[in-house]
Amino acid sequence: MTDFLLELGKNPTARKLIKTVGLPVPMPQSLRRAKGPAEERPLHDRDVVYGAAPEGVMATVLASTLARAGADVHLLGGGAALQQPFVEPGQAYGRPARVLDPEALPDAFKADALVFDATGLRDPEQLRALYEFFHPLGQRLGSCGRAVVIGRPASAAATPRAAATAAALEGFVRSLAKEVGKRGSTAQLLVVAEGAEARVEPVLRFLLSPRSAFISGQPVFVDARVAWPEQVPFIRPLEGKVALVTGAARGIGAATCELLAAEGAHVVCLDRPQDDSLVSQVARKLGGSVLLADVSDPGAPAAIADELRARHGGVDIVVHNAGITRDKTLARMKPELWDQTLDVNLVAVARITEALLQGPLREGGRIVLLSSVAGIAGNMGQTNYAASKSGIIGYTGKLAEALAGRGITVNAIAPGFIETRLTAAIPVMIREAARRLSNLGQGGLPQDVGEAITFLATPGAAGITGRVLRVCGGALVGA
Repeated sequence: MTDFLLELGKNPTARKLIKTVGLPVPMPQSLRRAKGPAEERPLHDRDVVYGAAPEGVMATVLASTLARAGADVHLLGGGAALQQPFVEPGQAYGRPARVLDPEALPDAFKADALVFDATGLRDPEQLRALYEFFHPLGQRLGSCGRAVVIGRPASAAATPRAAATAAALEGFVRSLAKEVGKRGSTAQLLVVAEGAEARVEPVLRFLLSPRSAFISGQPVFVDARVAWPEQVPFIRPLEGKVALVTGAARGIGAATCELLAAEGAHVVCLDRPQDDSLVSQVARKLGGSVLLADVSDPGAPAAIADELRARHGGVDIVVHNAGITRDKTLARMKPELWDQTLDVNLVAVARITEALLQGPLREGGRIVLLSSVAGIAGNMGQTNYAASKSGIIGYTGKLAEALAGRGITVNAIAPGFIETRLTAAIPVMIREAARRLSNLGQGGLPQDVGEAITFLATPGAAGITGRVLRVCGGALVGA
C-alpha cells in the first residue's frame, strides 16, 4: 500500500509549493534506512556532536565507540576535561575530535547525530545543561539525524532530587523527538545502570545508525543482569547461530528472516501447513529451513522442539512473531474469537517457549516476542488482541528474570503502524490518521521491526533484557 503523502514529499518542487501556499498538509520526510548487512564503521564520515554534564562517566566509552564506528566527532563545551578522553581514540583511528564553536559554524553545517552524557546530573537545577547543549544545535541536526541522551535509572537514584533529575530526561527526550520528527530525525534516552557502561557500544551503534529509523522517543535500558559474551562481533554477529522465526511466510516475519540470515544465522522458517508455498519461498531465498506447524496445535511445542534438536542440534534465537487479530467490540465478540486470539498470541507462545527451554534453546540464547502498541494503550474493538499483547509484556519481564542466570535475554517488540497487508485492509481514513499520529508522520515498514529484532538477537544486546522496545515512529498512542 503506497503512502501518497510520503511519495509526494519526495518531490522537492511539491514540498516547496505546499509550504509556500501554506496548506495544512503534513509532508513526511522519507527515512534513511540501512541497506545490506551490518558494517564495521556504520558512522563513517558522519558528523557527531558530543557534550557532557560535569561528572559524567561515559566519556571514555563514548570516545572509543564513536572512533571505532568511524564518526567525525565535534566537542561542544567542557574544555580540556571534555577533550582528554577523545585524544587517544581519535589518534588511534585517525579521527581526531574537534572543538566546536556553535557561533562560528558555517551556515551549511548539519550534524548527523547529537550525543549528550547526562549521567553526571544529580539535581534539577543542573538540567540547564540539556538546554545549553541542545539549544544552539537544535536547527543543526540534519534530516534523518539522531539525538541520544545518556542517563542513569531513576529507580537507582540516591535521593529524591536525583530521581527527579533522572526521570526528567525521559520527558525531555520524548518532547525533543516530537520536535525533530518532521525532519525524519529521532531522539532516544539510553538509560545505563551502574556497572553496565562497557555494554553501551553495540546499543549506541544501533541507535545512531539507519537501522533504528522507525524507533523514536524511547527509553532504552542497559544493565548487567545477563553475562557479557567473550566476543561481541559487529560483522556477521549471528554467524553459526540457529534462529527460529514463527509466522515467517510474509510481512514482519519474512523481513526478519531475511535480516537474520544476512547477519549469518541459519533461519528456520515456521508457518502453518496452509502457507507451505509462501514460507518455502522465503526459506529457499535465504538458504534456510522450513518447519510447518500450527502454533495453536497442542502437539506443536513438542514437535518444534524435536525438529530443532534433531535437525539443527538446538536453537540460539527464538522469535515469536506468529499472531492473529479477531476484532470485534466485546459485546459482539463470540467466544471462539476471544479464545483463538489469546491462544495463538499468548498461550501458544508460553507453551512453545517452555518446550524449548527443556533443552533445544542453548545457553546464551535470545528470545524476542512480538507485542504491540495496542497492548500498551488498548484499542477499540481489540480487547482480545490487546489483552494478549499486554500479556506478552508481563511474560517477557518475568521470564527474563528467570533466565538471566543462563545468559538468555528475553525482550518484546511493540510495533506501531506498520505497512503490511493487515494495515492495508484498514478503512482509508482510519489508516491515514494512524500513519500521521507519530513523530515521523508515517507508517513503518516490516524491515524496521526486523532490524530491531535482529539487533536484540545479537551478542551485543546482552545488556538489554526484560524490556519492551517500541518500533512505532514515536506514536502518540500510548506514548
